[in-house]
Amino acid sequence: MNPVLSRPQALIVDPKRPQPYRLRLARYAVLAQDISEWADEVSREGRQLAVLDVGCGWGILLRHLEATPHFAAITLSAADLSDIRGYKQELYREYFLGDLTGGYPEIASARYDVVVCEQVLEHLPQLDTALKTLARLVRPGGRLVVGVPIFFPPLHLARKHLVPAAARLLRYPLTAGHQQAFSLYSFRRLLGRVPGLALEQVRGFRIVSGGVLRPLEYYRWWWRLNRRLGQLAPGLCIEAQFILRKSAAP
Repeated sequence: MNPVLSRPQALIVDPKRPQPYRLRLARYAVLAQDISEWADEVSREGRQLAVLDVGCGWGILLRHLEATPHFAAITLSAADLSDIRGYKQELYREYFLGDLTGGYPEIASARYDVVVCEQVLEHLPQLDTALKTLARLVRPGGRLVVGVPIFFPPLHLARKHLVPAAARLLRYPLTAGHQQAFSLYSFRRLLGRVPGLALEQVRGFRIVSGGVLRPLEYYRWWWRLNRRLGQLAPGLCIEAQFILRKSAAP
């Protein structure tokens, strides 16, 4: 059996939503398990896995990593526009305040084994500097993990161009602060323009969730079903997560 499907985490990390198998958090649960396994691999070399969480928000990735078996082998740093709202700040080795579109000049290149950027890029007005910065921070041979909301084409074009126009006309916010919109293919093509990165895996999350279906998030089978659907048809999901590997130094 696929190990990702056999080990879903039941973590209540949002006090406002007690469902133990909350689909909105599935991307973090799966990624935390991956990072834990990568940390176990490098610990055999006698070192810790250096991870940077760009756009850490309220510490959601940290909360999931804490529950993994190899958390002690992870050195976690974070970056965001504002403070981390007080959640176990002592567990971050470093914390950087600033805008990703500014390039993070204070962070040295090739510093981290894993750089995570989840649900951030859709909020940025331009992506070239952001993507180049994320790639720059990854060590040769390391991984970049990027997650974004996606739409089935051509709905991503309507979401990017028509919905903001309607919001301006109605003078009512309709975009949740999103300035970009992607399909699975359009974002994959965008990542392909970043030199030195090779796509290892794409996985989707949340084909159907929320609303009248939210009570099903108390059940592990529902979580597993959504994970299977996300693996088989990521382009039909609401969110996609891309894992890229940086080419090793010559």
